[in-house]
Amino acid sequence: MKLFVGIDVSSKNLEVSMLTSDISAKPLFQGTFENDLNGATEVKKLILKLNLSQQFEKIVIGMEATSIYSFHPAYFFENDDDLAQFNTQAVIINPRDTKKYKDIFEIQKNDSIDAYYIADFLRLERYSTSLVRQEKYVALQRLTRSRFELVKSLSRSKQHFLESLYYKLNKLVVNDDLNTSVFGATMLDLLTEDFTTDDISVMPIEELADYLNSKGKGRFANPSALAKTIQKAIRGSYRLDKAIQTSIDVVLSVYVNEIRLFQKQIKLLEKSIDDLLKTFDEAQILQSIPGIGPVYSAGILAEIGQIKRFENQSQLAKYAGLAWKKYQSGSFNGDNTPMIHSGDTYLRYYLIEAANSVRRYDPVFARYYHQKANEAKHSPHKRAVSLTARKLVRVIDVLLRNHQIYQKEKVV
Repeated sequence: MKLFVGIDVSSKNLEVSMLTSDISAKPLFQGTFENDLNGATEVKKLILKLNLSQQFEKIVIGMEATSIYSFHPAYFFENDDDLAQFNTQAVIINPRDTKKYKDIFEIQKNDSIDAYYIADFLRLERYSTSLVRQEKYVALQRLTRSRFELVKSLSRSKQHFLESLYYKLNKLVVNDDLNTSVFGATMLDLLTEDFTTDDISVMPIEELADYLNSKGKGRFANPSALAKTIQKAIRGSYRLDKAIQTSIDVVLSVYVNEIRLFQKQIKLLEKSIDDLLKTFDEAQILQSIPGIGPVYSAGILAEIGQIKRFENQSQLAKYAGLAWKKYQSGSFNGDNTPMIHSGDTYLRYYLIEAANSVRRYDPVFARYYHQKANEAKHSPHKRAVSLTARKLVRVIDVLLRNHQIYQKEKVV
């Protein structure tokens, strides 16, 4: 007989329901504990007490993924030494799955009912792999997820900066001849700190070129041509009223400071990620794939954890959300197969970004990408890179399971 413990987690409480694999039997326990170390310990003691009399062959403790609230209890139950002696598994369940299951039987909603149906859902033994990992994977995940969020914030700040810059220098923002990024340190100083727009528009080309060459420490290939492009774009841009110009300058200054702050914070995180990544044997395996460096390998490893948590590559792909809905009935097969809207967002992001990089360095992945892009009727790049990421999952799964370095002749 097996024991299934369903826990409905909130910020303050753990609503617990305990069922056995005997579907005709009544719940062994139904009650509420505080969501803290003391409450989780009480739940553990109750499980051990029941196990003493029932001798369960397996104990499954499950709860829904509820942001940060489910992390501590799941981690506690998964890593408790007393529970580990009795074939105990702690799992995190997609709330969408348990809601669909509960809606079949119940229209009411409260924490007690939810806990019962979580336990009842566990009895089907169709739950996914646990999110709980060893300490170093959790530590790496905190770093990589924080970097992910900072990168998103940096992208938003850059977008807002470009919008404001368009008001001030519309011709510069849309100029295709500007062979450098406006987010480089030299360009940001030029456009927001060192000179006014009027100063740049009347400045001799030689002087502006010398500024670019000196400030950029010789990194610009042709500072004179760049100086001419910048000056021409400024002279061709619309002029603003003084009041509007002042307000735009203030906004640009705020976003420049924000961009630089995010860039600095991302570098600090990447340094910590790189230091921690050196303790992972799997990092060398992933980085043997052309196009995958420390950032992508860290993000992928942090979300996957130990590859043995997944039965096969198909389960890993579904966990990442790299799966597509199929519409088939009789002889009809739908052409539109959208990607599922579930799975680990972070893992999907890192796999797709990594695949987009790998296809630039590996000819096998490049051919596959172009093949899928040519077949796609809508959004060719988006669909092709997603399918390339799905192909990458198969390669990563083989490499990690066999603990081998990437060799395209043997693997792909």
